[in-house]
Formats: sequence, C-alpha cells, structure tokens
Amino acid sequence: MTLREGSFLWYLYLDKLYCLLSVRNVRALVEYFRLLDVHRNNTLNDVLFYHFLHHVTNWNRRQIISVFDMLDWEATGEIGFDQFYVLVCILLAQQNHLEEQFIYRHSRPVFELLDLDGELKIGAENFHMYDFLFHIKKQEFRDFYRDLDITGDRRLNYKEFKLFTIFTMDKYQEKQKAEIEEEKEEEKALLKNSSTSLEVYVAPKDSLRAVKEPESTV
Repeated sequence: MTLREGSFLWYLYLDKLYCLLSVRNVRALVEYFRLLDVHRNNTLNDVLFYHFLHHVTNWNRRQIISVFDMLDWEATGEIGFDQFYVLVCILLAQQNHLEEQFIYRHSRPVFELLDLDGELKIGAENFHMYDFLFHIKKQEFRDFYRDLDITGDRRLNYKEFKLFTIFTMDKYQEKQKAEIEEEKEEEKALLKNSSTSLEVYVAPKDSLRAVKEPESTV
C-alpha cells in the first residue's frame, strides 16, 4: 500500500514506538473526519469510505470493500470515528513499515478485527484475506503454527495470537539489528577506503637527492 503524496494522511506523524497519533494530530483527524461526514451523522457510509480510501491509497475496490466490512463491526453499513482512527493508524504504520510493531502494540484490537465471525478464534484464511493490510508473511505464520500452536486446531485464540505477535516482533528486531550491523560495516569500509585515498606519498630523501636540476641553456 502507498499513501498518495499530498493527501491529508501524508502529513500526519505516527509515533514509531507506540504506533499512535499525537494529540495535535488526533484533533486534526477529528476535523478531517467531520469534513468527510457530509451527512452529519458522525459516521461514514460505504460510499464515503470508498471515495476516501480511493483518494488516499492505491487500493483497489475489492480491498477497500473488504476493509470496510472488517471495520463495520455491527454490520450497520457505517463506521464511526473510533474505527476510522484505527484504520488511519494502520495505514500510517504500513506506510512507515511498522506493521509488526503495530500488531505487537495493539494485539487485542487487531485480533478483534481479524475475528470476522466473532468466534474468538482466527485461522489462516483471516490472515490471507487481509495480507495487504498487515503484511503477515506466510512463512512466519507456518513457523508459528509448527512451533507454538498450543491447542493444535490450526486456529488461534487470543493468547496464541499474542504469542504470535511476540514471535514476529522478535523476528523484526533481529532483522533490524542485522541491518544496523550491516550499515556499520559498510560505513567502516567506506571510511577505510576514504582514508586510504587521502594518504599522500612522500618520496624518500635519497631519491630526492638523486634528482638533478636541469642545466640552464642560457
């Protein structure tokens, strides 16, 4: 997913640790929501929701409708500001490549969003349906089921899902550490090459004595 440059969401800042908006940004988002709510119902219906996401993202119609259905918890055909706020945080987390951090910090809301049938359990199909939203890798999901599926029913209750978020967060942090170490090694190599290229060659004194000055032709 890519946020369209110049759209309102492009200018919002998401805290990278807690994956939440600042108070100032929330106030701005409330005003933006009121502008979108042309019917003054404090909600957005599916049509308004579609045009909003079509304007700020590159998602297709199927993806937008599936996200609306996920957020419309009570099947009223509308979503309120609370759901809108969660969506915006997810979009900004995705834009900043913080999906693992967001899922880890907000495991309960994410679990409830993915639990489409209200059975307090989620299966692989739920993850695959919203892969474009949370970018949960299939291999990580398989590894988790192989190692940590406590009940063995191939579906996750909340405790198992929480373990999954910890598992993915550990993987994410290991990847970050490896990238930082790689960057440090590249910087060291660059500095070494730079210092080598700046070394000045000084000829030995004996060789300088051996050089005769050209005789004058005058």
